[in-house]
Amino acid sequence: MKLGIYYAYWEHEWGGNFLPYIEKCKRLGFDILEVACGDFYKESDSYFKELRDCAKANGMILTGGYGPRPEHNLASTDSAAVKKAFDFYADMFRKMEIAGIDRIGGALYSYWPVDFKSGFDKAADTQRSVNSMRKLADMAADHGITLCMESLNRFEGYMINEAYEDVDYVKAVDKPNVKAMLDTFHMNIEEDSIPDAIRLTKGTLGHFHIGEANRRCPHPGGRINWQEIADALNDIEYDGYMVMEPFVQMGGTVGKDISIWRDMSHGASEAQLDKDAADSVKYLRTIFG
Repeated sequence: MKLGIYYAYWEHEWGGNFLPYIEKCKRLGFDILEVACGDFYKESDSYFKELRDCAKANGMILTGGYGPRPEHNLASTDSAAVKKAFDFYADMFRKMEIAGIDRIGGALYSYWPVDFKSGFDKAADTQRSVNSMRKLADMAADHGITLCMESLNRFEGYMINEAYEDVDYVKAVDKPNVKAMLDTFHMNIEEDSIPDAIRLTKGTLGHFHIGEANRRCPHPGGRINWQEIADALNDIEYDGYMVMEPFVQMGGTVGKDISIWRDMSHGASEAQLDKDAADSVKYLRTIFG
């Protein structure tokens, strides 16, 4: 099992320069660095070549994540907006390929976080999303990219909240590079049984996010039973990527979007954040290998 971490653990704003995190995360014991792809349009091709070369030099894998902004909502009733979203993704996919990023996960089927006050029609939105995703999948396939549909809790999204909805969506799209994606934080809220939900995704699971129930780094004594999760992943023969996505700091757009309203790091310095991440991945290796 390859283990990774999302760069935003250390940041208050989305985007930024990911290069320093490649060496840092390698030093802390990770195999993967996950980066945010939403601002790739701001960077030139040379930056992504540098990312690729740095990752290769450090023996690191890069994966991508994106919580689509409202203007990139593939379920929108505005066909002109969807066309612009395709143009946005076309540029992103091309730059992902340059950087050597072969998969991206998130609420790619909709947008994030959802503005529930604006209203929605789940059935109609889902069908529009499926139709658009088939086209997006073909675009991504041209660059060797897999699209992973993340199941989110009910407070952040409405289209896919449970594993069975994720599987149904993936089967409806019916493209080999469209996969399900689970996250233990969201599953802890929505699923009756996390292990059973994992087993339901056999053959469709393409990416896996992990974190404690309060989004801290996985650790012994937390509320998530990591051994049960390891057993379930073994049962479905999942040997893909597992990326830690902790959020513990207030402030900035990251803190606002994730709803961090208190300092969950207890005033941790960057050195302490590093140690907590390193201790966590070391602990996870005792369970997942």
